[in-house]
Amino acid sequence: MKLRQATVADIPLIQDLARRSWENAYADILSTEQMEFMLSEMYSETEILNHLQNPHYHYYLIQDENNDSYEGFIGYEHHYEEKTTKLHRIYLVPESKGKGFGKKALQFLHEKVSENGNERIILNVNKNNSARSFYESQGYRVYGEGVFDIGNGFVMDDYMMEFLIHSLLT
Repeated sequence: MKLRQATVADIPLIQDLARRSWENAYADILSTEQMEFMLSEMYSETEILNHLQNPHYHYYLIQDENNDSYEGFIGYEHHYEEKTTKLHRIYLVPESKGKGFGKKALQFLHEKVSENGNERIILNVNKNNSARSFYESQGYRVYGEGVFDIGNGFVMDDYMMEFLIHSLLT
């Protein structure tokens, strides 16, 4: 597995990977209308371009070197809060789950966060998303929950999770 920093030229690939991932991950959680709304808002060319132009926001594509294919991506933002990086998105296409790509991507994130001087990683995960158990298996813990208005009459009912970088040292 290799992680490659995404560029503007990769926006269509990110959009395709997001759609393929979401159609599997959220099929039983979100309505088709909400999924389409969120994909169009969160993965519009303008939105991704804004992220890529933010010096604290990073996208990396997850590449399977054996198959020369892209299996997903990770998007995170350093200094989201004081000494905190927010993992905004990590998605894998369905056929690549269970192959260790997610674990390796999180290990990569931990290294990048440590290098950047942050001490904590936070993320939101839908309360009905089985990814929560994956994060817990990687040392993340729930520290709160919230219902977030995302517009157009839709909300996300999420757990807020965190990982403390110093826990890598203990």
